[in-house]
Amino acid sequence: MTTEPVARVDDLRVTFATDGDPVVAVKGISLEARAGEVLAIVGESGSGKTVTANTLLGLLPETATLGGAVVIRGTGAGETDVVHASAAQLRSMRGRDVAMVFQEPSTALNPVYTVGWQIIEGLQAHEKLSKKDARARAIDILRRVGIPHPDTRVDDYPHQFSGGQKQRIVIAMTLVLGAGLIIADEPTTALDVTVQAEILELLRACRDEFGATIVLITHNMGVVADLADRVIVMYQGDIVEQAPVAELFAHPSEEYTKQLLDAVPHVGRGKSAVQDASAAAPASPPADAVVVADKLQIAYPGRFGSRGVVAVKGVDFWIAQGEVLGLVGESGSGKTTIGRAMVGLTQVVEGSLKVLGTELRGSSSRKLAKLRPDIGFVFQDPATSFNPLLTIAECIAEPLVAHGRASSPARARARVDELLEAVRLPTAYGDRYPHELSGGQRQRASLARALALGPKLLIADEPTSALDVSVQATVLELFAELQRELGFACLFISHDLAVIDAVADRVVVLRHGVVREQGSTVQVLTEPKDDYTKRLLASLPVPDPVEQRARRAAWIAANAASGA
Repeated sequence: MTTEPVARVDDLRVTFATDGDPVVAVKGISLEARAGEVLAIVGESGSGKTVTANTLLGLLPETATLGGAVVIRGTGAGETDVVHASAAQLRSMRGRDVAMVFQEPSTALNPVYTVGWQIIEGLQAHEKLSKKDARARAIDILRRVGIPHPDTRVDDYPHQFSGGQKQRIVIAMTLVLGAGLIIADEPTTALDVTVQAEILELLRACRDEFGATIVLITHNMGVVADLADRVIVMYQGDIVEQAPVAELFAHPSEEYTKQLLDAVPHVGRGKSAVQDASAAAPASPPADAVVVADKLQIAYPGRFGSRGVVAVKGVDFWIAQGEVLGLVGESGSGKTTIGRAMVGLTQVVEGSLKVLGTELRGSSSRKLAKLRPDIGFVFQDPATSFNPLLTIAECIAEPLVAHGRASSPARARARVDELLEAVRLPTAYGDRYPHELSGGQRQRASLARALALGPKLLIADEPTSALDVSVQATVLELFAELQRELGFACLFISHDLAVIDAVADRVVVLRHGVVREQGSTVQVLTEPKDDYTKRLLASLPVPDPVEQRARRAAWIAANAASGA
């Protein structure tokens, strides 16, 4: 590894013009990304890390005013000063010298073109290649990033790939031109832990085999411990600390860094740390169980006479009164399908699903309507579940008005203010619109809306997956406090086992619509019996570089032994 920087930032200042006062997003920072290293930039939302990353590619909007210098060293001898570069110079630099892996590959890929066409487009924009040679290069890079059968899949469209495969394709697009600098902006946030581990291995290969320098933008400290060589911590547009990864985790010097690390959930520090490992989990549901599923089967009907998809295949589980049941598994395992079935949004085709004493299989719309006031739902992305044209108070008042508890949002305002105080939001925030709240504030408002009718059962579908670690810790603490005070039962759906450990009393592990394992949190997370559960736990990165190095070696060995 050489010390010559691939990217250098000197006294960078970024200010955005708004209808009100200008917003200073980055306040004179300096940093460099050295050849062959993984540089992680971490911090909460609003810290300026993504603005800094976008500056390296010249992707800031016209409302941004830049100061200082941002210099990218090309694969040849040339350099590009991004701050003063022309549009033509930026186009020439992007893809060839620096490329980006976006957080959500589904939005980065064009749905109307094949993945091969999109890779070839970048090649032909920078190199003079025949169609045959460009196609051969596209197939080769797809093979090198682990896409199976690349010679045929090169002609497939983005929707025909899984989330992890789409992220591999986006990485292939950054590698095909040999970019010396890859900016990875939250590349694993939306992925399951097993797929996340595979993508992290691929990013490591980008550095080790392709010789790329990686700037990693993330709020997942486990990912930082797994992949990064050096870490920069940002807060409110400033760099507060930077150090080699082992030094930062072992001896953080700044108070903000210590708080950031303390907020990271760990398997073994939640419910599994306080439960009695020797106590056997109940083998059958109690008589007063809130939810009982017996050989539950849920299917989606096919279109135009085609065979439907069986998403849940004869599962058994229950939720006792006042209990939090954690439901974990990869995408496509049937987690969300079960949550939707519990509120009557998905049809039960076989077996039994009783919710609050009501059998949902074959239930009429009238029966379901009577049941719904007793069930609250917290969605994964509150930004899309709120009506952007309504204030937060009007959004929270919706269930109260819909179920006749109040005649209008104005009449419900006293109850809304109580709910806002319960979720630790100022009552004045009720007069704001959803876009005026941060992600964590919106999720707290979403929790307030779910609790508006005093439900006996709450369904939380990945409620913290898109939140920063410190915000996530606040939301989880709030959730646990409200659950203890109000005593509602809860189905908590997540792919993050550390989050499940923080809140769940029992855990059900689901794969391909089948329950692989269930039991108390301490039993499932510390003494798993099923190989799939063990693989989930092994795939979860921990915020400790030394421990994570050993875990990664064990994960690679286990995959090699199983042929995965």
